[in-house]
Amino acid sequence: MALLATEDVVVRFGGVRALSETSVDVDPGRVTGLIGPNGAGKTTLFNVITGLLDPDAGRVVLDGRDITRFSPFRRARLGISRTFQKLEAFSSLSARENVLVAAEQRKAWDRSPFRPGAVADELLGVVGIADVGNYMVGTLPTGTARLVELARALALNPRVLLLDEPSSGLNEEETTAMAGLLRRLVADGLAVLLVEHDMSFVMGTCELIYVLEFGQIIATGAPDRIRSDPAVQAAYLGTVAS
Repeated sequence: MALLATEDVVVRFGGVRALSETSVDVDPGRVTGLIGPNGAGKTTLFNVITGLLDPDAGRVVLDGRDITRFSPFRRARLGISRTFQKLEAFSSLSARENVLVAAEQRKAWDRSPFRPGAVADELLGVVGIADVGNYMVGTLPTGTARLVELARALALNPRVLLLDEPSSGLNEEETTAMAGLLRRLVADGLAVLLVEHDMSFVMGTCELIYVLEFGQIIATGAPDRIRSDPAVQAAYLGTVAS
C-alpha cells in the first residue's frame, strides 16, 4: 500500500476540470515525479494533497487513512510537508530563522526531545547552505532561497515531502547536489513527490513518473518507459528522449 495516495480526485474551476479522476501513489523510499505542461493540474493536485483546496470528488489517503477533509495544519502534523513553485520563504528573516520557524512550530505536536535551533543548524548543513545561515533570504539568489525553503519543509520531520519545481533557479552544480540529497533522503524512508520541468533532473532522480495532461494521467512508469512513450515524447520531452 502506498504511504500517500490520491484516488480519483476531481477538481472543477467553473466549467473547467482541472483534475479528472486523478490517482497517484507515493511510496516511502522513492522519488516519484509528476510532469506535464503548464496548466496540466500539477500544483492543483499538490494543493489538494496539502489541504489548501478541497476536491469536488475523490479522496486523499495517508497511510490507509482518509484525510480528504483534514485541515492543512492537521496534515502537517501527520507528516505532509511541501515547497512551492513561487517562493514562499520569509524574505525579511535570515535563512536560519526561516528554518527555525518551522522547527519551533513542530514543537506544537512533536513531543520527542529535540532543540529547534539544533534542527535548523543541522538542516542548513544538510541542504548545503550553512554558510549563509545569517543572511536575509531576500538578499539570496533564487536557487539558494529554494534550498532554504527545502530545509524549512524538512524541519517538520515529514513522512511525505512535496516539492514544486525544486531545481528552478539552481545552477548545474546545485541541481546535481539536489538530486543527490533527494536520493539520500528517500534512502532513509522519506516519500518524495516532485513537480519539475527539468527533464534531465526528473529522469535522473525519479524512480516512477506520472504524466498529467489537462488534469488526466496519460502515462505512468519508470523513466525509461516514459522517455520512450511516443505520445509523452512528442508532447513533453522533445529531444530529451533521444
